[in-house]
Amino acid sequence: MDDLFSSEDDDHLFDLDYNPYARKRPLSSRLDRDDYDETDDEDANRQKLYLVPYRWWKEAQRSVANEIVGILYNVLSNYDNADSEIVLDLRKEESSGTRVKMVEGVSSREYALVKEALWLRTLKWHNDSKTSEEDRYHCVAEGQSQEVFPLQIRLSFSPGTNSLLVKISLKDNAVDFYRRACSIFNSQSELLQIWDFSGQTSQFVMNEIINLPKFSPGKQGKEVILELHVHGFFVFTNKTDERLAEPMKIENSFGKSRVRMNMNSDNLSSQLMLTNTSLSGSGYRGIGVLGLAGLQNLGNTCFMNSAVQCLVHTPQLVDYCLGDYEKDINHENPLGMNGELSLAFGELLRKLWAPGAMPVAPRMFKFKLAKFAPQFDGYNQHDSQEFLAFLLDGLHEDLNRVKCKPYIEAKDAEGRPDEEVADEHWLNHLARNASIIVDIFQGQYRSTLVCPVCKKVSVTFDPFMYLTLPLPSTTMRTMTLTVFSTDGIMLPMPFTITVPKGGRLKDLIDSLSLACSLKDDETLLVAEIYKNQIFCLLDVPSDSVALIRDDDKLVAYRLPKVSETCPLVVFSHQQLERPYGFGAMAPNWKLFGVPLIARLENLSSGSEIHYQFLKLLRPFLMPVEDVVNDYDGDETRNTVNENSKVEGIVSPLVSYSDAGPDSGEENDVYLNADFKFYLVDKPGSSEIKMNDPVPISSLTKNLDVTVHWSDKMIEKYDTCLLSSLPEVFKPQLFAKRHEESISLYKCLEGFLQEEPLGPDDMWYCPRCKKHQQAIKKLDLWRLPEILVIHLKRFSYSRFFKNKLETYVDFPIHDLNLSNYISHIDNQLSNCYQLYAVTNHYGGMGGGHYTAFIDHGHGRWYEFDDDRVFPISEDRIKSSAAYVLFYRRVREM
Repeated sequence: MDDLFSSEDDDHLFDLDYNPYARKRPLSSRLDRDDYDETDDEDANRQKLYLVPYRWWKEAQRSVANEIVGILYNVLSNYDNADSEIVLDLRKEESSGTRVKMVEGVSSREYALVKEALWLRTLKWHNDSKTSEEDRYHCVAEGQSQEVFPLQIRLSFSPGTNSLLVKISLKDNAVDFYRRACSIFNSQSELLQIWDFSGQTSQFVMNEIINLPKFSPGKQGKEVILELHVHGFFVFTNKTDERLAEPMKIENSFGKSRVRMNMNSDNLSSQLMLTNTSLSGSGYRGIGVLGLAGLQNLGNTCFMNSAVQCLVHTPQLVDYCLGDYEKDINHENPLGMNGELSLAFGELLRKLWAPGAMPVAPRMFKFKLAKFAPQFDGYNQHDSQEFLAFLLDGLHEDLNRVKCKPYIEAKDAEGRPDEEVADEHWLNHLARNASIIVDIFQGQYRSTLVCPVCKKVSVTFDPFMYLTLPLPSTTMRTMTLTVFSTDGIMLPMPFTITVPKGGRLKDLIDSLSLACSLKDDETLLVAEIYKNQIFCLLDVPSDSVALIRDDDKLVAYRLPKVSETCPLVVFSHQQLERPYGFGAMAPNWKLFGVPLIARLENLSSGSEIHYQFLKLLRPFLMPVEDVVNDYDGDETRNTVNENSKVEGIVSPLVSYSDAGPDSGEENDVYLNADFKFYLVDKPGSSEIKMNDPVPISSLTKNLDVTVHWSDKMIEKYDTCLLSSLPEVFKPQLFAKRHEESISLYKCLEGFLQEEPLGPDDMWYCPRCKKHQQAIKKLDLWRLPEILVIHLKRFSYSRFFKNKLETYVDFPIHDLNLSNYISHIDNQLSNCYQLYAVTNHYGGMGGGHYTAFIDHGHGRWYEFDDDRVFPISEDRIKSSAAYVLFYRRVREM
C-alpha cells in the first residue's frame, strides 16, 4: 500500500538539487500550483554541455539515420604556461577538403561538444554495444576514468581574430579536475580540434556580434562563465611530466574501482589508477548502469511510476527522447498541451537515463500532468492503464507532426477488397496523425457488423493504441435458476448455466432451455421471487442480464405453448400463523413457498382452478407410508384406507391419474376441507367456490389466486421442496479458492470472437433505417512495433466492483500472432518479445503497482518506486500482471 505522503526527511536523499541550507517546504506546497515557480521550466529545459572524444561520438552515429552537422574549430593552447590558467583559442575551420578529413578522424586529437541528450544517447549506444564483454556495464580497462567531471570555463569572443577564447582557471576548479584539463588540452605534439554539435558556440558568437557596437573596436567581449562536463578522456602519468605524475586518490563512500582497457593509440601507452569521484555533488559517481534509476513516490503515485518506467524503457522512445525531439512539438494543436507534457516527459526520461542511478522525484512531470488532467491531481490512487492511455494520447497530440489536419470524407467500403479499404483508412489516419507514438504504438483492426434482421454487413478499419483483452471469467457469468414444471410430474430442479456478462435475457433463456431439455411445445417464463411472491416477470428478451443481481432468486416455469390470450393463473401459498400466548385473536395468514403458475384455456368455473392447483402439487406429495405413520389410532388409518378405495376421489394420499374437475360431490366436500382459494383483486379478495363462475373478462391476462393451506395439507405435502430456492450466485466465502490459469492466446480469442452489441450500444442499420443489436466481430489487421496488452482485471457495475486474480500464462520470448492476424504482410514479423510488465498487487480498496523491466538480454529488474533490484525471469509471470509490453522481433 502506498504511503499518502513522502517523508520530508528522506526527500533530499534522492534530490539532485538538494540544498541543506535552503528553506524547507512541505511536499504538498512544492506540488501546489500557487507555489510553483516558472523558472523551474527554464532549468529543466536548459541542457548541459559535454566534451567527449570525437571518435567515441562518431562510432555511435553510424546507427543514426540523419547525421548531425557540426562546426569544426582548430584549437591553440598556452600549454607551456598553464600552471594556473589554460587559454584556448578556437578558430572556425572553413569548409574545405580539410573538413572531410576531419570527419573521417584520421589524425590529430579531435573532441566533440554535444548536448546532454545526445551525450546520453551515445552513452547508451556504447553500453548496449558491449554485450559480448564479461561485464556489460563497465568498460573493463585499467587506466580509463569512467566518471564525468565538471570544468568551470570562461567563454568570450575576440572580434580582432574572429575567434572564441576559453579560459580554464585553477582558481575556478578543483586541483584534480584542473590537472585533467591540462592533460586533455595539451596540444604540443599534434593539432587539437573540437567539433561543436550542440550549436551553442555559433549562437554565442551571433549574440556577441549583435552586441559589438557596445564594445570598443578591438576590445575583447564580456566573459561568460559556463560549466562544461567532460567525459571519456584518459588521464595518464608521464615520468617527464612531474605536474601530472602524482596519482589521484579521491576517497568517497562508494570506494575505488579499477578499470583496464587495451589502448589503440601509440600516444596512450601508460596507465593511471583512478577512483570513482563525487565532489560535493558536482559530478557523477561514475558511468555504470544506465536506466536503472527509480522514481520517488510522491504520495500514491505508484500507478504513475510503474507506467512511466515501462515507457522510458521502450527502445524506440528512448532513442527519440534522447535526440532532438523538440523540433516535433506541435504548439498549434488544440488537442495538445502546447508541448508541456512532452517536454516534461522527455526531461524525466533523460534524468532516468542519466548515469548514477539515483532515484528521481517526478514533481515537474506530475505538475504538468495534473495541469492538463485534473483527475490525476492530489494523492488518490488511480488505474495505471487509464493513466497510460491518457499519457500516450497526450504525447501523440503534443508531438503530432501534422500541423493542419485535412478533412477526409470516408468512402463506402461495400464491394471493394479489404486490402484496398484498409490501406485507404490507414493512409487517411496518417494524414491527420503522425507522431512517434503512432509510429511505434498504433496498429489497425477490422471491425465487422452484421445486422441480425436484414443481414447488412458493415466493415470498417480503425486504429488501436493497445489491446484490452477480457479474461474469460469477466466475459461469462454463472447463474443458477430453479425450473418448475407444470405437467404435475417433475419436481423443481435447479440448473446452473453460463451466459455472457453483457448478454441479454434471450441468451439466458436459450442456455436454460438447452440445460433443462425444453420440448418444442414448451416455453419458459422467468420470474424473480421476493418474499414468497413474484416480484417481477422477466419477459423482455432484450433486457440485459446485468440487471440481475447475484443475490436474486429466480425461477423459470415450463409452460405449454398456448395462446397468449389464455389467462395466466398465479397461485400464492398462505398458512395460518399460530399466535403465542392466550386469548382469541384474528387469524393471521402468512405467505410461504414459491408461487406456482399455470396457463388455463376456457376458464369458466372454480373447479378448474381447484383441479389445476392440485395437479401442480402432485410432485410434492409425501409418500403414503410416511404420512400414515405420523398419525396415531386405528380410526385415522381406517379412514385413510377407506377413502383410498373410493374410485375417482381426488385425495392427496392417492393417485391423481384419473381425477378431474368432474369427479363428483364427494370430491368437492373433501377439497373444500383441505384448501381454500381466494381471488385477489384490488378491492379485496373473494373465495372461489367449486361450481361458481370465475369473474374474469376476455381482457384478463393475469389471475392472482391465494391458497390457504390447512395444517393437514401442510403435513401431507413436502413444503420444504416448495420453499427451497437458491440464489443466482452464492460465492463460497470459506471454501478454498482454486487458482484459475488461462493462456494469453485464450484471452485473445475471447477478444476476437463474435458477440452481440449491448442494448445501450446498438448500431444504426442503413438498410433497416433503425438501430439494431448487430453482431460484432474484431480482427487484427496491422500490428504495431510495440504491442501493449491490457488484461482486464477490473470490472465495475452499478452494484459492485471486482478484481480478478486469474493467472494468465503469457509468453516471454515467443509471442506469435501469425494465427490471429487476418492480413499477412511478409515483410513484417508477427513475433514479439516481452520487455516490460506493470503489476498490481492488492484489491479494489487499495493496492500497489510495480514494474518488471527487461534491461537487455534477459536481465530483469523490478522497479518498485525508488527501489530497483534484479529479479529472476521465473518471477515475471504472476497473477498480478496487469499491462504487458511487447516489442517486435524477427520470426524464429
